[in-house]
Amino acid sequence: MKRITSLASMAVGLAAAGPAAAQTPKGLMEQKTATSGTTDVAKGGFEKVTKPAEQKETTELKLSAGGLLATGNSRSMAATASGMLRLRRQLNEYSANVAANYGRSAPTPADDMQTSVSNIQGRVRYDRFLSEHWSLFVAQSARKDRFQGLELRLNFDPGLAFYFFDEDKHRLWVEAGYDLQYDIRENDALRASPTPIDKTETRHSARGFLGYENNINEVLRFNTGVEYIQSVQESKNWRLNWDTGLTSSISNKFSFATTFSLRYDNNPLTGVRKTDTLTALNLVYTLL
Repeated sequence: MKRITSLASMAVGLAAAGPAAAQTPKGLMEQKTATSGTTDVAKGGFEKVTKPAEQKETTELKLSAGGLLATGNSRSMAATASGMLRLRRQLNEYSANVAANYGRSAPTPADDMQTSVSNIQGRVRYDRFLSEHWSLFVAQSARKDRFQGLELRLNFDPGLAFYFFDEDKHRLWVEAGYDLQYDIRENDALRASPTPIDKTETRHSARGFLGYENNINEVLRFNTGVEYIQSVQESKNWRLNWDTGLTSSISNKFSFATTFSLRYDNNPLTGVRKTDTLTALNLVYTLL
């Protein structure tokens, strides 16, 4: 598993692991880790809905960024950036996320710098709240990832969410739905395969998600979620995605987030490992 870990001394860091199986491909989930640390938004169905009963008018705009530069006996650089917009109007909510990760490294002074991380992702989602416990949603994501062999991955995810409890301090909910995944593969990935593979592939899957959030106190928040996506065409095509994060408020505008994400694909492309992880320390700025 390739991995890049970075930590900026003034409060921003980034760690990323290189080629691995997509998750996601969530599909999608508007997980809080995606807006408070992790720059991984196109997750193949990994989604979070917002509290239906009280927040009927909400506008949020957040930006985050981090980077690392090392020189000398070994050289490396890494950069990450993301943005999130969420609008809540009565029983309707609209959200959008975008993120990009890039890294290069060389193990010795004599080696040339090589790109080790390169991806860009985006997601949009619409929620319609039916009651205090039920919500319908539909989401669309796109991902380009050189080291997963993806020229483009599109995921379409409609579903239904149910809250077991939804309180000020903590909440527990589940989601169930459908995941349509369409891949356009990189030419390098096609040439690397020992057997002929198609340039494009479509997968139809069922997805389930379990999430939990806990506002431990006024400045500390914990959240976690796990998603399972199972193909209805081939049993070997299944994916598991897990996100967890701890966020600490610095001020009304700034927060510091530590997050960890794991993506497992049981049947990736040839030459791509099954497991990918991302650990991040990010400074998040809330504009609205």
